[in-house]
Amino acid sequence: MKYGICPISIIPLRLEARDQSEMVSQVLYGELFKVIEQRKKWSRVRLHNDSYEGWLDNKQFLEISSEDYHHQAEQKDIAFAKEPISITTHKDGTLSAIVMGSQVSSGDFLGDEFQKGVAVTEKQTHSKSNIIDNALLLLNAPYLWGGRNCMGIDCSGFTQLIYRLNGYRLLRDASQQASQGQVLSFIEESDPGDLAFFDNADGLITHVGIIMKDNHIIHAHGKVRIDRIDQTGIFNVETSTHTHKLRMIKQIL
Repeated sequence: MKYGICPISIIPLRLEARDQSEMVSQVLYGELFKVIEQRKKWSRVRLHNDSYEGWLDNKQFLEISSEDYHHQAEQKDIAFAKEPISITTHKDGTLSAIVMGSQVSSGDFLGDEFQKGVAVTEKQTHSKSNIIDNALLLLNAPYLWGGRNCMGIDCSGFTQLIYRLNGYRLLRDASQQASQGQVLSFIEESDPGDLAFFDNADGLITHVGIIMKDNHIIHAHGKVRIDRIDQTGIFNVETSTHTHKLRMIKQIL
């Protein structure tokens, strides 16, 4: 078994081993993974954070030893960048923009230095007290299928990222996240920070958002936006239509 770490800002995680393939997710700076299949130019990897699998370009990641992988994976106090964009200086003197949710505690291991004053998460505690404040930092970020950062993000990448900053690991896709937590019967039982899930005409869960107070929801649809939510689903005031059909509400934290 081989192991790797992301030493740059973002690596596209692709469905197939070719540049033209769909991007299914992204690997952020400092994230770890196992290499489960390797070819001349591509490697199929399994991410440590959420066990998601896909193909990475071999030129874009750093192979590390089993000992280094497990040492980093077992760290308890992981620090994540909590501003949309931060800056790091690599060993060779070059600069990189590091996005929110990047594992900056890996910087020492990689030999990188972050600019003074870079905001990082405190000791990880399972709390939803800061979830809405964190989510609002990404308001108006553009939608991007497979995206996990402020320059482009999808619905489940958004919820996963915000929960990550608050000490909880969500799975990658909305349908996977729906398997976590406790079901609530009514919107009125929910608190800001709980998750709402939505299904399509075939009954498949395809969308997720974060409940806010006063029957509002923040979610990634076209962009990260705030809409109304009721027992039917998400109501877009601009178009006076329901855009998503509510399937369930879940309390994760």
